Parts: sequence; structure tokens; C-alpha cells
Amino acid sequence: MKRYLLVIVMGLSGVLLHGQDDSIYMNLSLEDVVELARDQSPMAIMSRHQFRGSYWEYRSFKAGFLPSLTINAELPDLNRSIENVIQPDGSEIFVDRAVMNSSIDARLSQNVAFTGGNIFMTSSLSRIDALSDPKTHSYLANPVTIGFNQPINGYNRFKWEKEIEPAKYEEAKKNYIHSLEQVSNRAVGYFFDLVLAQINLEIALKNFANTDTLYHIAEGRYQLGTIAENELLQMELTYLNSGTALNRANIDLEARKFRLRSFLGFNEKAHLELVTPKLIPNTTIDYLRALQEANANNPEILQMQRQLIEAQQSVAFAKSQKGLQADLFAMYGLSKNADDLGGVYVDPKDQQRLRIGFQVPILDWGQGRGQYRMAQSAEEVIKTNVLQAQTDFEQEVFLQVMQFNLQDDQLLIATKADTIAQRRYEVTKQRFLIGKIDVLDLNVALEEKDVARRQYVQALRNYWNYFYSLRTLTLYDWITDRKLEEDFNEILLK
Repeated sequence: MKRYLLVIVMGLSGVLLHGQDDSIYMNLSLEDVVELARDQSPMAIMSRHQFRGSYWEYRSFKAGFLPSLTINAELPDLNRSIENVIQPDGSEIFVDRAVMNSSIDARLSQNVAFTGGNIFMTSSLSRIDALSDPKTHSYLANPVTIGFNQPINGYNRFKWEKEIEPAKYEEAKKNYIHSLEQVSNRAVGYFFDLVLAQINLEIALKNFANTDTLYHIAEGRYQLGTIAENELLQMELTYLNSGTALNRANIDLEARKFRLRSFLGFNEKAHLELVTPKLIPNTTIDYLRALQEANANNPEILQMQRQLIEAQQSVAFAKSQKGLQADLFAMYGLSKNADDLGGVYVDPKDQQRLRIGFQVPILDWGQGRGQYRMAQSAEEVIKTNVLQAQTDFEQEVFLQVMQFNLQDDQLLIATKADTIAQRRYEVTKQRFLIGKIDVLDLNVALEEKDVARRQYVQALRNYWNYFYSLRTLTLYDWITDRKLEEDFNEILLK
């Protein structure tokens, strides 16, 4: 955040330096671009919202194990109609009815994770008003009722939820950090796309100026008869090609600037100039250490573990459905009816209810057993896939570590090659000016100079690409030697 504020200050300073318009001019390093992307890019904002959704899902799960209090009321339920009424002799007649019912009840309930059941306590009051003459009314109260509902088929939904939901939330935390590292990877790509475009423009400007000068020198030497016409034509062609390359470099630069601005969430008023990183950290990563951190932090590993638990849950549920299914319901309470409100709470009578229900499949043609076997097979498939994914994951970590540890040597070679190619071109140009070499040798040196410069930028890009790829795999910062963490409370408050 401090670096982000520094970038804004630089942008505001740029406004003052470039006039009274509302444009923002920013010189950004690689670290600046990565921090801006992680803080304000649309990808980062979307990741924050996805994490918030996971957080509230976890909060809902936890709330399910806390006592819940609900109140239901019907105030009133009026019924004026003509209905058929059965007489004592069995005949039916139509009569006018005018009745108003009112009721209110409160229910306190608590899920019991240990048994998979539910206990509850209720209190209710009802009133019936007969609106026909003479008007009458009566009350029914259940001051307190306590009950328990318990399935006894061997499957405890709450037990599995208490294993799976915390794992899902921990996975969501790691996924958020992982998604920010993916944002960083994208930022590195866009950064070096624009850096290369800047380098290409720089190369094109220098080449255009050089070929312009050399072409006019070649014209003079041709007039003196010291070079042949084909060499002059070759020099002119090189000059024209350098003009085309300059136009192409300008267009490419603007396109790359637009992509980076869009990725960072800036509009067209933001003018970005990137500073090519000169130094790289002196870091070598041990494979076993990287694998240890990846197994501990990567959300893909947590997802594999969760999938195994969910497969076991599916097997346990299918097993509970293929045999005896039973549930126990027990209730005890107090009840009283009266013609006045005070009377319903005087000397209430007790009431009890006990119900044991069960269902036994006698002939289901193997349906329950088949579903159980299917769940077992699905579990074995998931185990096999997880083992294969674990092997592939370890292989990926190994390759990424090996590739990263080679990049500092590759960058050193590219740096030397760039220096040598630049020097060779200068020497070749001077020799061309004194007539020691021809145009073809000069063009070869020019091309090698440009290629070496671009390869140096590509080597820088490869280094940082592999560095951030390893951060993404391991969720570990290998420069500061610490796990990547986020303040999730701050994320929820944003």
C-alpha cells in the first residue's frame, strides 16, 4: 500500500509537471505494476468478491450450529364462507361460517453435531373468534414444549459438514492468495510486453537515425565511385525498412500501453512509462523445500484432500440408504384451553408424544446396494485421480524449480551478449564509414545488435515469470523467506 501511495504521488507530480490537464504521468517499476495490479485490477477485485462469498458461506455453516430463535404469527386469519357440514345422522348441509383465527408461536432450536439430531423448545398461543351471534372466543396455549428429533440410520450430516466446511474455507483463503499471485503473473506479462515495445521503439529510433545518416554518406560515396550501385540500393532499402519498423514500433507501443492500462484499471488519461529492472535477487531454491511449501500452501492440494473427504461422505450416505432407515421423535409439553386469556396459563395439563418410525427395503431389486457400490467406485476413481494429480503437481514443482535456478545464468549470458553485440555494431559502423566493410556486413551487425537486445529483455522476462510462477505454486516469497499471507479481516471491510 505504501508503494501504491508512492505511485499516486508520482502521478500527481506528473500532472503538475505536464500542465494543467488531468492526465496522470507515471514511471513504474516491475514492483509498482505488480502492487497496483494486486490492489486495483479488475481481476483482483473479482477475487476479493469471490473470497467474500466463501466467507459468508462459512459463516452460514457456523451459524447452523448456534441456537436459532424464530417467531411465527398469523394476526389474523379471517374466514367468511359457506361450507358443507356433516350432521349427526350423516347428512350434509351448507351453513354460513364466520371465524377468525389468530396465533403466535416462538421456537428455539439447536442442532446437535455429535448425534446428528435436533432439540427444540416452543411456546405458542392461539385464539378463535366466532363472529356469528352471539360472538364467542376461546384460547389455546402451549406455554412450553420440549422435543428431540434424531435420525438413527447411521449417517450424521453434521459430522461431515464439520469436516468439509472448514476445509472449504481454508481452501478459499489459499485460493484468494493464489488468485493474487495469478494477477501478479499476468502483471509481469503485461509489464514486459510494454518494456519490449519500449525497447523496440528505442531500437527503431536509433536505427532510423543511423540508417538515415549512413544512407546519405553512401550517396556521397556513390557519387565519388567508391561503392557500387547495389550497395547504395541495399543501404536505401535498409533506410526504408527502418522507417517502416519505426511506424510499426509506435503502433505496437500504444497497443501495449492500452492493454496494461486496462489491466490495471486506468483510463486513457494515465500515461505509463516503465523502468526496466536492472538487478535480480540472488536466490537459489531447493526443490525439496519448494515441494514442502507447495504441499502445505497450495489450494490444489487442499482441494484434493477435500475431494477425498467428500467421496467418503458420499459412501457413508449411500450406505445409510441401503438398509434400515429410522428416526426417533420425542416431545413433552404443557397445554391448556380456556375462554379467557388468563385462564390458559392456570394449571396447564401435560402432554407427551413419542414416535419411532422406520423404513426397511424388502424388495428394491438391488437399487440401494447398487448406489452404494457406485459411491465406492466413485471414491476409488477420486483416489486414483488425486494420486495422479499429486504426482503431476510434484513434477511441475520440480520443473519450475529447475527452470528458475537456470535463469540467473541465462540472464548473465544474455547481458554479455547484448554488450558484445552493441560494441560490435559500433565497431562495424566505424569500419563501414572508412570503407573497410560493405553494407551486408553492416546489416548483419545491426540485426545481431537488435536480436541481442531483445533476447536480454526476454531473459529478464523469463526470470521474473519463473519467479512468480514458483510463488504461485508454493504461495511462498523466496526473497523474504516467508509464507504469503493476507489480512482477511481487512479484505472483508473493503
